[in-house]
Amino acid sequence: MDKYLQLEREEAARKILPGQVRGAVCFVLIVLNTLFCSLPLFLFGILKFLIPVPPIRKVMSMAVTFICQTWNLWNDHIFDFLVPVRWDIQNVENLDHQGSYLVLSNHQTWVDILVLEKIFLKQIPFLKFFIKKELIWIPVLGFSWWALDYPFMHRYSRDFLEKNPHLKGKDLETTKKACEKFKAMPVSVMNFVEGTRFTPEKHKRQQSPFKHLLRPKAGGTAFVLNALGDQFKNILNVTIIYPNGVKNVWEFVCGEIDEIIVRVEQIPVTNDILGDYFTDESFQQRFQTWLNALWQRKNDQIETILQKRASI
Repeated sequence: MDKYLQLEREEAARKILPGQVRGAVCFVLIVLNTLFCSLPLFLFGILKFLIPVPPIRKVMSMAVTFICQTWNLWNDHIFDFLVPVRWDIQNVENLDHQGSYLVLSNHQTWVDILVLEKIFLKQIPFLKFFIKKELIWIPVLGFSWWALDYPFMHRYSRDFLEKNPHLKGKDLETTKKACEKFKAMPVSVMNFVEGTRFTPEKHKRQQSPFKHLLRPKAGGTAFVLNALGDQFKNILNVTIIYPNGVKNVWEFVCGEIDEIIVRVEQIPVTNDILGDYFTDESFQQRFQTWLNALWQRKNDQIETILQKRASI
């Protein structure tokens, strides 16, 4: 879209609907879209649960994924119509919808998920997030995540393992088993490498060496690569930037985010980043060095873009 036409559309949208009203209308439309898509999703999900035959379950999984992609598509239309945002997105042109990817991203707000769903919709397979096993019991959402084949992870705390050493490694076995189903289908596995959202308090507490990022956590990324590395076509290194400040989802739908910048880098999966992170100390050090270097490049990229925006 021409820049000036986009600016005119944004200004017109702001005049037609004040922020809080826009947010309320957006919220209502998303709820209606969710209710409309939930009925067929639960129908196919229940059939998938009741008929434990692999070929049938695969068809049901495809149906559920299609429904969720449709839900995302209509949400995207709602946002485009009601939420005036200038999008600056680069390097998403040569992606393969039938390929498998590991998606790594920085994390600042739950708006990040909406951003990722927008930029990768129909570009790569539907994003799968790792979910803590305990969350499967959340009403409605837990069953939806199961129907969508989200991998559920069972993580034991260090204190628990010290008291029950016989369970050491069981959480990793559970995660690996959850990944097995992806070997028969294209998949995009999403990982917020920092493990939590960036805040100044967390940044200070971690004493992070990266000005704009928290320290990356290497274990989960290394494990997924080891389990599915042969299947991944590339790693997608995603950098999300909010030049005018980070906002929450409600502030986003109220139109308080003027611009969102996204940069995507495709990184080949090579043998030097594949290995057993939890038993091979040499590989563990090499992988941490590789991931820290990746995070340093991401931090430098953010700093460069913000400095250019500030000088305009």
